[in-house]
Amino acid sequence: MGIETEKKLRLTSEQVRRVNERLVEIGAVRRGEDFEENTLYAGGTLDPQSSVLRLRRVADGAVLTYKEVLTLTSSVSTVKRRREDETRVEDADALAAILEALGFTPALVYEKRRATWEVADAEVVVDELPFGLFLEIEGEESEILEVERLLDLSAAEVEMATYPELTVRFGSKRDGMIEARFRK
Repeated sequence: MGIETEKKLRLTSEQVRRVNERLVEIGAVRRGEDFEENTLYAGGTLDPQSSVLRLRRVADGAVLTYKEVLTLTSSVSTVKRRREDETRVEDADALAAILEALGFTPALVYEKRRATWEVADAEVVVDELPFGLFLEIEGEESEILEVERLLDLSAAEVEMATYPELTVRFGSKRDGMIEARFRK
């Protein structure tokens, strides 16, 4: 079982511009850009309040991820910790058919443009979704706070909601699913 430790910030266009400049200045390693389609499934024994089953499609394949909220006692930290297990998938369409045959149904879809950077031992991603711009820093808590300082993000707004929660809030209902897609 893996544990994901991350902090998410909501950014303005100007903050994204400054973050990208700062990433270059501090010598961050750019790992690439992807367009993602994320489908979350409902059904089976999934508790929609605490767990997620996601199939993420990208240009070079797909990843199946299971996430589960970890219960923390009286934590007021803006850094989130969740169980996260994932595996690469060779054939996303076949896996989607298997999931549906097992009783899981697509419930929510959101698209994302993601630029990924490496800063020391932390991963920094700059995400554009149909409902906003975000930055996530993933690593040990001390690394997250150091990267946040290096990127001068003290004025950025912390976003505690997950992308699925934001999709429910800002997406639209279509064919029994909630979607947040870019206009084509």
